[in-house]
Amino acid sequence: MYQSVDRLIDRVKENFKDDVKIGDMFEKCFLNTINTTIKRLDDGTSYVLTGDIPAMWLRDSVCQVRPYLVIANEDKEVADMVEGLLERQFRYILADPYANAFNETANGCGHQADLTDMKSDVWERKYEIDSLCFPIQLSYLLYKNTGRTSQFNETFKNAVHTIIDLWKIEQNHEENSPYVFERLDCRQLDTLARSGKGPVHKETGMTWCGFRPSDDACTYSYLVPSNMFAVVVLDYVYEICTEIINDIELANKAKDLREEINEGIQKHAVYNHPRCGEMYAYEVDGLGNYNLMDDANLPSLLAMPYLGYTDLVDEKYINTRNFILSTENPEFHIGKYASGVGSPHTPEGYIWHISLAMQGLTTDDVEKKKELLEIMKNTDAGTYLMHEGFHPDDPNKFTRDWFSWANMMFCELVLDYCGIKVKK
Repeated sequence: MYQSVDRLIDRVKENFKDDVKIGDMFEKCFLNTINTTIKRLDDGTSYVLTGDIPAMWLRDSVCQVRPYLVIANEDKEVADMVEGLLERQFRYILADPYANAFNETANGCGHQADLTDMKSDVWERKYEIDSLCFPIQLSYLLYKNTGRTSQFNETFKNAVHTIIDLWKIEQNHEENSPYVFERLDCRQLDTLARSGKGPVHKETGMTWCGFRPSDDACTYSYLVPSNMFAVVVLDYVYEICTEIINDIELANKAKDLREEINEGIQKHAVYNHPRCGEMYAYEVDGLGNYNLMDDANLPSLLAMPYLGYTDLVDEKYINTRNFILSTENPEFHIGKYASGVGSPHTPEGYIWHISLAMQGLTTDDVEKKKELLEIMKNTDAGTYLMHEGFHPDDPNKFTRDWFSWANMMFCELVLDYCGIKVKK
């Protein structure tokens, strides 16, 4: 379908002549997303299935296509596919900025029985800050990797206004927000307390979040890595508005909110750990409570440099990373075949391929990257594909045999190891 794909696969395989399986896994994972999840529609937009669930997540779909940006500059079809995805994502956001996953058409599929303002084109309406961050990030990365600016159209501008307005509302969720969410007859992590309003909290300057990127409910209402991501994409909006589309009103709106959220992070989310020193908490509530952990899903604290919030040598990031990759993080697990970060979203003790890839993408140590690729290669359960979570003592026990996001995170780490990087 895309001429540049075969050339990139050949280039990667040339780098792994002595490790044929990694080259073959890259080929299978890279093609799996194109062949099984991406659908170009008659209106010029793109719809991207997450995999074994028949819906498109705003977050997943960005992560699924991100590695294709390395060929988007030489392949107009790839760039058009990404721009088509952005147009569809921003249309969805304008239809319901609180939703995280959407149907291809208004077919009423998904969680229509949830107690929230559901619409027939919404698959699920769990409000997650990152669902609004990722499309802004992708629009910016498409520009950085191709020079293309046609994605910054009226749909983009209207959606960004909507996103910023929503984030401002959610700075005072208790008083201003119309959003509630309850799911009946489910596990605790799939619904919000207090008749759908979520846990008690106090204003901090950060913006409130109902659910983590795992789609699990937040323990405390200010999800720190997602607020960090909001800071990053608001910087992108400022740059786009001042340098490309000349919208000073929107630029200043983004800049002001960025400063408020970042001040809230630095004031309320830094924790002085007795072993690690000053580090970031995963969640806080503004009332003095800190949730010290990290989750495998993106955005995560581990991913701070990858997202662009800080760099690898930042002291608080180093301290946070030391905590995350230790057993003091309740989601860090050690087994015979792997050690790494998992999530409460999957069975106890499972590790995620996404988090192993992110560990490799946030180090300059080439040998460590290779070591993590080896672990991923040896925990594929013989499928040549990645999974969601797997048991570190028995990789044949895993969740989700068709999970495109994980496949593409593996591909991004392979490309990174080969010196082929998405421009930021």
